[in-house]
Amino acid sequence: MSIQDFDSPPCVLFVEDEPKLGASVRKELMEQGYEVDLAFDGSIGERLFKSKSYDIVLLDINLPHINGLELCKRIRESNQDVPILMLTALGELDDKMEAFASGADDFLVKPFHLRELLARLKVFLKRRQLNNAFEEKITVADLEIEFSTKSVSRAGKPINLTAKEFSLLALLIRSRGRVLSKNEIAEKVWDTDLDSTTSMNTIEVYISFLRNKVDKEFEPKLIHTKPGFGYFLKPL
Repeated sequence: MSIQDFDSPPCVLFVEDEPKLGASVRKELMEQGYEVDLAFDGSIGERLFKSKSYDIVLLDINLPHINGLELCKRIRESNQDVPILMLTALGELDDKMEAFASGADDFLVKPFHLRELLARLKVFLKRRQLNNAFEEKITVADLEIEFSTKSVSRAGKPINLTAKEFSLLALLIRSRGRVLSKNEIAEKVWDTDLDSTTSMNTIEVYISFLRNKVDKEFEPKLIHTKPGFGYFLKPL
């Protein structure tokens, strides 16, 4: 499996307080085809994680404001699926066990070779891709989406969607309640950058279409706006 096998570049959140290391690893990952958001402390990392959907999180343990172990726990409270790889200069067994107990999936000790990091990333991404391939049906509240037949129903009532509406709903429901920015939606549903008022309005219009079909006649409401950040799907 290569990065080219993905419909869009895998999105990585990298939280690292060493500026030179952070910039160097970010540059290398981007050259390999990844999209990388870099945060230099735990509080910024938490805000970024809440603002969009990531395919993997690289997380240093020794971070200012919110340390990596606490941030890992907070991420796990809202998202059980995203792979988390902890990076640290510590190598003792107790440190590794504490990282795993906080919700980390793997542990990489500094200094590390970039080839080893890339190999770990590919393993996580391949595993996630396989899980998604087998996930033919997702249910949230009484909303059900069948990926094999491209069918949607709510409370047992079929809902007819256009291809683009289905793609947008599929992105929202696969993101498991994560907030998706308009830029991310534009890239993953329309395969374009959000560089114009027209593109922004298009997303707003399609969100409105979905709300009319998926939420208008039902409770609880599932499609929500987080002002200044984007949209998410979750029963509230």
